[in-house]
Amino acid sequence: MRRRILRAILLAVAVTGFVLGIPLGYTALTLVEDNARGDLTERAQSIATKLDDQIANRQSLDVEAVTFAVPTGGRLTVVSSGTTTVTGPAPGPDPLTVELPIAQQGTVRLEIPSGPMHTTQAQVAGLVLLLLALSVGTGTVVALVTAQTLSRPLSHVAARASRLGAGDFREDGQRYNITELDAVSEALDTSATALARLVQRERELVGDVSHQLRSRLTALQLRLEALADHPEPETAAEARAALEQAERLAAVLDELLAAARAARAVGAEPLELRPALTAIAEEWREQVKSQGRALRVRVPDGLLARATPARLREAIGVLLDNALRHGEGSVVVSARGEEGTVVVEVSDGGAGVPDELAAHIFERGVSGGGSTGVGLALARALVDADGGRLELSTARPATFAVFLPVPKAQDVVGIPWKAPSTPR
Repeated sequence: MRRRILRAILLAVAVTGFVLGIPLGYTALTLVEDNARGDLTERAQSIATKLDDQIANRQSLDVEAVTFAVPTGGRLTVVSSGTTTVTGPAPGPDPLTVELPIAQQGTVRLEIPSGPMHTTQAQVAGLVLLLLALSVGTGTVVALVTAQTLSRPLSHVAARASRLGAGDFREDGQRYNITELDAVSEALDTSATALARLVQRERELVGDVSHQLRSRLTALQLRLEALADHPEPETAAEARAALEQAERLAAVLDELLAAARAARAVGAEPLELRPALTAIAEEWREQVKSQGRALRVRVPDGLLARATPARLREAIGVLLDNALRHGEGSVVVSARGEEGTVVVEVSDGGAGVPDELAAHIFERGVSGGGSTGVGLALARALVDADGGRLELSTARPATFAVFLPVPKAQDVVGIPWKAPSTPR
């Protein structure tokens, strides 16, 4: 992006420089020649006037009396009454010449070498080129500053849009003092809020629907099992057939819920947690250190989980920010493997979550420290989008646990599994 902006501005500066520089150079060269020719014409006019006065007074022509007006290195040629008088050295090739008439069909021709004029023209041309180079250089500096000023916000907006597509719904308060880009940032923040609410409502709807359907199916299966023992063979057979259909419906419901979770986690990939969590911690270490606190990472080597890197980074970032805002003491990021899942915990040594907030801590708008109450709700939505879940493990001190699924063997092609320590 910066290269394209820089190239466009430099092209505009170059075109403007040439469009203005060529006419300016031509005008400057012409002006130098006109000035030299005008000065020579004035001298020739002065000589012609004095010679006309001599002729009018019936005096013999005295060319020596007008040689004061001849420039240094110039040559004066006076033709009168068939007589030609030449004063001064030859001006060399391609001289600058002015010829004026005098009385009695005579002429005065004044010639000077063109070298000084050409030297002045070269100096003026050099000055024009220098001005053109300065303008292009200034334009280049302006282009670099402008390209950098525009490319950074554009790159940030593009990254913000990419994170939004990856499931990062947190608002970004950074603005650039550029009306159009600030409007795009406002639109992205509005979209992020709307998408976060949509994801949360979808998660709640899926949970509620699945719970209700399972409850009804369980009740239906209990009734059908009772009818399957009916003494009438025909009724018992119909009940068993209906029970079989109910069991198939329950299996279909499980498959649909699994497909929905897989669709939400389409960007998830096998992720080694130690380098991933260490990199996240490094982004927050300076902020933690600025408060006089410590940030520790305790993750075993080779621990794999299935997650989207961007979503995990933002979710853990929310938990670290929450620990900085509301907690005390050292902040610890740890991870461990359990059967079928991986648990990532973020804890601190503060007073923890009040009892009246513990049950509602993940609800939007609920906060115990005057914040917006959006972060934890978004973090839960991000984790849920990868097929995991976020819970408050312990309230005092506050420990948040992120439960992530373990990747399947076919998902980790190219990633070495940790060799077992004991033979099977």
